[in-house]
Amino acid sequence: MSIRRIEPGPGQESVWDYPCPPRLEPTDKRIEVYFGGVKIADTRRAYRVLETSHPPVYYLPPVDVSTEYLKPSARRSTHCEWKGAARYYDVEVGGRRAPAAVWAYPQPTRRFAALCDHLAFYPGAMDACFVDGERVASQEGDFYGGWITSDIVGPFKGGPGTWGW
Repeated sequence: MSIRRIEPGPGQESVWDYPCPPRLEPTDKRIEVYFGGVKIADTRRAYRVLETSHPPVYYLPPVDVSTEYLKPSARRSTHCEWKGAARYYDVEVGGRRAPAAVWAYPQPTRRFAALCDHLAFYPGAMDACFVDGERVASQEGDFYGGWITSDIVGPFKGGPGTWGW
């Protein structure tokens, strides 16, 4: 299958320039998450995980997340070959619930140790997510949790027909 890479413009990144295995990097961009009329998270101390063909996934420190809205999920743990076993959380606000909308790595691999207990949100399960004030589009599919902004170009893995990439 031939993939037509989109050439990045000025100030843009191509997900096809991201590495495999993925890279972890801190970011001071402002990350905000909203659900049920409540700001669930607000930080400038997140990490980005960058992996070939995927928009960045942001991991937020628990101190900058209103964790009282997170409840352990019934979803069973999954395993990432790079980061380890993930634990899932439902988000519950005022009678609304987003099942398994958040995940964390309580015991990540050594390479991703900085992510310990940091929280990642599926942007499509939230009312709105923002990076430096820009509203995020979510990566297609329900497996990956990438955050798409105007400075990220694809094509992105996750949608129908992309599993073989």
